[in-house]
Amino acid sequence: MLIPVLRRLALLPLLFSSLAVAATAPPPDPDPGLAARLDRVIDEAVRSQRIIGTVVVVSVGGKVVYQRAGGLADREQGIPMRKDSIFRLASMSKPLVSATLMKLAQDGVLRLDDPVTRWLPDFRPRLADGTTPVITLAQLLTHQAGLSYGFLEAGGKGPYHSAGVSDGLDAPGLSLAENLRRLGSVPLLYRPGERWQYSLSIDVLGGVIAAATHGSLPKAVRDTVLTPLRMTDTGFTVDNPGRLATPYVDHRPRPIRMTGTMDVPLGEGFVRFAPARLFNPASYPSGGAGMSGTAGDFMKFLLAIRNDGAPILAPATIRQMMRDHAGAAAQTQGPGWGFGYGWGVLDDPRAAATPQSAGTIQWGGAYGHAWFFDPQRDIAVVALTNTTFEGMSGQFPRQVRDAVYGKVQ
Repeated sequence: MLIPVLRRLALLPLLFSSLAVAATAPPPDPDPGLAARLDRVIDEAVRSQRIIGTVVVVSVGGKVVYQRAGGLADREQGIPMRKDSIFRLASMSKPLVSATLMKLAQDGVLRLDDPVTRWLPDFRPRLADGTTPVITLAQLLTHQAGLSYGFLEAGGKGPYHSAGVSDGLDAPGLSLAENLRRLGSVPLLYRPGERWQYSLSIDVLGGVIAAATHGSLPKAVRDTVLTPLRMTDTGFTVDNPGRLATPYVDHRPRPIRMTGTMDVPLGEGFVRFAPARLFNPASYPSGGAGMSGTAGDFMKFLLAIRNDGAPILAPATIRQMMRDHAGAAAQTQGPGWGFGYGWGVLDDPRAAATPQSAGTIQWGGAYGHAWFFDPQRDIAVVALTNTTFEGMSGQFPRQVRDAVYGKVQ
């Protein structure tokens, strides 16, 4: 089984003293049951029509040990999923944009304690009392800036909806300048730094990155992350739309095809999706939700994190990103989780009821995705689906996780 093998390796002197050491260690012996367990999870999820299709990639010890495409990329046209199928990444954009910002900080182009107004002078949202507080880049990076998302407003009623603020998944053709104007017109929920709230803050940082580089967010992400890692199928546009997986929405007895603009219930609110946004060149590049890419490409990014950031970031920067900067009150993935720079950070595996190790980083995407990297066990997993929200927060990502850790499905 996978876990006993890794535990034996963990006893080797200094193996996990740093990620750099782990990067040069020999890969663990293969787990002969891993593929069978994951195959069962995928086959059952597709058979029961909880998901339409998926691509799952698993790395152990820095080596890809499992990669499979299952189900369909387009059910109505009978197109099978491929290992190189492209997905709308939604919030999986956030780690890539956060890494780009951290490279700029590492190079001294900007500082995390900079006020956002240094780079975006017109972005000055106010508190409910009318005062204008300072918002730092670090507060934006950790979702502690007082902002929110429209999909978190109960019943689709609230100031974000009234102001027409886009969550970065809808409103094809909307510019960043206009969305920031709308966002800045809404009162902050709290004084920056006082609490944690998942938000549009990474979209704001996208504007900061563009200003700091005197260019565009897509170019900065491409130059900083995508090109060095050879993530050739990832970006804010799709060069080969024939490889793009068709999105579907949870429904019984089977998921329904996502068309036009759809409001999909989530909690007390709803997420508004407009898949065609990706093809409108006037749509602003949403730093929090606007990218597309493949599972294989994203695994390259996780392996760079695993390799102490090489070749895109310094080890000290990676350590800073992987620390919990928000505390347990953030509850970003439920009990036991905090938040770092770009992802949730596991503080207490027992509270989270997970086999993952403390220090695991994890996030997902609303179009139906999940990923994690466990540095103690040296395991990285990317599971992309074309089914909202089952692939992000349903049974499927938990079953994939458990199968990787050796639990029988």
